[in-house]
Amino acid sequence: MTQWSSGLLLGILLLANSGCTSLVVGAGATAGVAAMQERGFKNSVSDNAINANLWRKYLEIDKQMFVDIEIEVVEGEVLLAGHVATADIEMTAVKTAWQTDGVKRVINELHVGGELGLIDSANDLLISTRIKTALMFDSRVYAINYNIETVDGTVYLMGIAQNKDELDRVISHVRATSYVKKVVSFVRLKDDPTRKRT
Repeated sequence: MTQWSSGLLLGILLLANSGCTSLVVGAGATAGVAAMQERGFKNSVSDNAINANLWRKYLEIDKQMFVDIEIEVVEGEVLLAGHVATADIEMTAVKTAWQTDGVKRVINELHVGGELGLIDSANDLLISTRIKTALMFDSRVYAINYNIETVDGTVYLMGIAQNKDELDRVISHVRATSYVKKVVSFVRLKDDPTRKRT
């Protein structure tokens, strides 16, 4: 392995351990991609703003909170996943999310206690990457509409499915991925009446 590729691998592993992979991916999204998503350009931009704002708040409150918590945002719904040291940190994280402009719902999947090591985080990143790749190459899945977070082998799905058959295919891909321990879906169907039409 060359010095350059070793450095790249280390960088990826550090990002996986830092809890900011969503931020990195979100920052690279183009207007074209946002417009193609089922949630539309306006909602996509709003979700990215919520995500960035929440990351900034966590970093200001406590660097470790920024490191330990994974964030996904879809149509104003915020998923918080990861391991935090105390119940007080969990409460602060949830409260801060609710106080962020544009947030309509907070899904608390934080666990108190326990800590993920570098190897665990790298394994989670590998799981998420394999799932995203599988969805991308499935012509019957509109992969751009799905957000994936993996924490300690538990895969969290958010997004908008075209129909139940597509969602079932997505979940099947996740379950078929090595080292996945559990699947938790917060995906809503495209025609779900609870989705706000804008």
